[in-house]
Amino acid sequence: MGELYNRMSRDLKLRNLAATTHKEYLRCCCHFVRYHMKSPAQMGESAIKEYLAHLLLKGAGPETMKMNVAALKFLYGVTLDRQKVVERIPWPKVPHRIPDILSGSEMEALLKAVSSLVAAMAMTTAYAAGLRISEACHLRVEDIDSKRGLIHVRLGKGKKDRYVMLSTRLLLALRAYWVKEQPQGGWLFSGATKGKPLTPDAVRKALQRATKAVKLKKRLTAHGLRHAFATHLLETGTDIRIIQVLMGHASIRSESSPRPS
Repeated sequence: MGELYNRMSRDLKLRNLAATTHKEYLRCCCHFVRYHMKSPAQMGESAIKEYLAHLLLKGAGPETMKMNVAALKFLYGVTLDRQKVVERIPWPKVPHRIPDILSGSEMEALLKAVSSLVAAMAMTTAYAAGLRISEACHLRVEDIDSKRGLIHVRLGKGKKDRYVMLSTRLLLALRAYWVKEQPQGGWLFSGATKGKPLTPDAVRKALQRATKAVKLKKRLTAHGLRHAFATHLLETGTDIRIIQVLMGHASIRSESSPRPS
C-alpha cells in the first residue's frame, strides 16, 4: 500500500484506536490489496464485494468478516474520503454467544493445569481482578499497590486508566510468584522476548492447552475469565454498579465489540 499505508496508519492514530485494532485494520487492508494487486484508490464497491465473497468462500467466520468490513470502511470512508464507496457494504451479523462460566473449583483446576507459571499468574490476575487479558499482560511491577489494595490499570479499553481491587489472596499469590520468577524489565509478566511483556496470544495458547489437559467440556476463552469474575461477584451479592466500575464498563450492559465509527 506504500504511502496509503502510512496515511491510514496516521488516521488510525488520530482516532486513538486500540493498538490491536490499528494492527488488524492495516493487516486486513493489505490482504485486500494483495488479492486485487491494485491500489485501493483505483477500486470501488464491486472490488470490495468480490474480496468479501472470496473470504466467505475460504470459510471466514462472522468475526473475521466484521473486522474486514470495518477495516475497509475506515480505509475508504476516512483515509480515502470516499464514503459512498462503502456506505452500501452491510455489516455482517455476528451471533451473540453467552460464554460458559466455570465454577470456582473448575477455575482452580484449570489454573493449576497451566504449565507456564507466568501465563498461569497472568490468568489468575485477570480472573481475580476482572481484567482483560491484554490489561493483565501489560501490568508493570509498580502497578501493584499492596498498601492500598489496588491495581493500577493503565490505558485500558478506550485509553482510560482505572484502579481495580487487589485481594489479599491475589497479593499473596503474586508475592509467591515474584519469589519464584523474579520478572525482569519492569513488566510483572515477562514475555519470551527479553524486555517485552507476555503477549495475549501466549496466554490464549496456554489456556487452550490447559483446557485440553483437564478435559474441560465447557467452551472457554481468555475473555471468559472476565465473565467468570463478574458472574462470581454477582453470585456473592455484589452490586452490579460496583462490578461495572471494577470492569471498566461505560454502561451496565455486558461488554461487546463496538462498531467502529
